[in-house]
Amino acid sequence: MCGRYTLLADELEILQEFGLEKNIKSYQPSFNIAPGQNVLAIIHDGKEKRAGYLRWGLVPSWAKDEKIGYKMINARSETAHKKPSFKKLMARKRCLITADSFYEWEKTDEGKQPKRIQLPDRQVFAFAGLWDKWVQEDKVIFTCTILTKEANEFMQGIHHRMPIILPKNKQDEWIKPEQQSPDQAYDFLQTIKDDPLTAYNVNRYVNAAKNDDAACIEPMM
Repeated sequence: MCGRYTLLADELEILQEFGLEKNIKSYQPSFNIAPGQNVLAIIHDGKEKRAGYLRWGLVPSWAKDEKIGYKMINARSETAHKKPSFKKLMARKRCLITADSFYEWEKTDEGKQPKRIQLPDRQVFAFAGLWDKWVQEDKVIFTCTILTKEANEFMQGIHHRMPIILPKNKQDEWIKPEQQSPDQAYDFLQTIKDDPLTAYNVNRYVNAAKNDDAACIEPMM
């Protein structure tokens, strides 16, 4: 799964990495992005790529209660093209969720040890995501979820699942405006090859979502 991550890059880095032309409104970096928060995502509206904020935790358009979002922070890529909550989104509402590291908790004899996981060759990257628009009476919410897959060899010792991190040359293809079938989107995800990862232990201070400062990423001595 993916339940916490960071985005510490400055705005210019993000604009350059993703080929964005317009500034990001109200951009704020974060050491500890958590479910339920607004997260920076990128979509293609058919004319251009746009960056903006979506609430992390998918609320499908047909949902009766927005609280369902807290149960839908991740979507399994192996079945998303078949599940009612995600099937249509795989076809036409794909997004990039920007990050520069993520946290995962490794089970140890002393309890769960948080680790910060990075791509040594890339400062900023994107998770493959899905988004939707939920409307009820006068309330409108745009939300998202992160697609996950079975852990690769590096991650297996830490956790059995991991987020799908898109290679740089696959990012635009994931959000291209042309509609695909859910099966085509699924097939595309099967072509993704993992970039190298590194990890180091951080303090359990990061466990509390309210903590959002440099202490979250300090290596444990």
